[in-house]
Amino acid sequence: MPDKVVPGPVQDTDCIREAVCIHTKKIYDSCKDKDCIEDLRFYPTQNSQCAIDRAISIKAGKAELLYVYIDVEPIGFNRGFYTVDVRYFYRVTADAFVGAARPVEVTGLCVFDKRVILFGSEGSAKVFSSETAFEALDEQNMRKSNLPTAVVEAVDPIVLNMKLVDVCECRPCDCELTEIPPCICACFGCDLCFGNDGKRIYVTLGQFSIIRLERDSQLLMPVYDYCMPEKECACGGEEDPCEIFRHVRFPVDEFFPPNSMCPCGDGYRDFKACCN
Repeated sequence: MPDKVVPGPVQDTDCIREAVCIHTKKIYDSCKDKDCIEDLRFYPTQNSQCAIDRAISIKAGKAELLYVYIDVEPIGFNRGFYTVDVRYFYRVTADAFVGAARPVEVTGLCVFDKRVILFGSEGSAKVFSSETAFEALDEQNMRKSNLPTAVVEAVDPIVLNMKLVDVCECRPCDCELTEIPPCICACFGCDLCFGNDGKRIYVTLGQFSIIRLERDSQLLMPVYDYCMPEKECACGGEEDPCEIFRHVRFPVDEFFPPNSMCPCGDGYRDFKACCN
């Protein structure tokens, strides 16, 4: 049976120079989701509510993911597992058609709550750090709890549907939001309407996300070599722009639209974007 590998030079192993002990985040469990979130309540700005009350129809716009609040709690009946409660905050825009006039853009907030259960292992060590605390006189950081860290990766959702309903058609189960982080409210420029008067908009979103639980861990890793960059730094401004332009391929697609999607290369559009 081979001896246990320890930090230091590695013998009789091709290309591997040594084994080193590193401190990093180890992922214990993760999941991916493709959520179809139906009929989310749309909380418009005050200016937008006036246009919604006069609107006869609504056209879906786009949605932007502003912030994700994450809370991790251990499960008492299943050691090593944790609930991860996630709250997504979205800024959603739409076009409200008021009579025969041009559509009016309306903006509002949508909130989606999600819960998953993941394995995060156990740990009882008290964690301290000598890193300098922000706006402190070189004091140690506060002692951290040994809960795993939850990480949520998500992209802006796709607006799948949007509908305008009268007050009489509103759902009785709609509850009023009571706690909105100030940083979220500041993204809209004016106060949001959370009341139950006036017409309402319900939004259906498609959300892709990855949620994982990770912990600080010390791992033994093989080292092949130092990571020395091979590419030399280009000195912008000293190269002849005409010489650079000579290496740009002719933009055929700009004159003759392609019949299918083609991957972007280092062509006209990339060169133009770089120049801008």
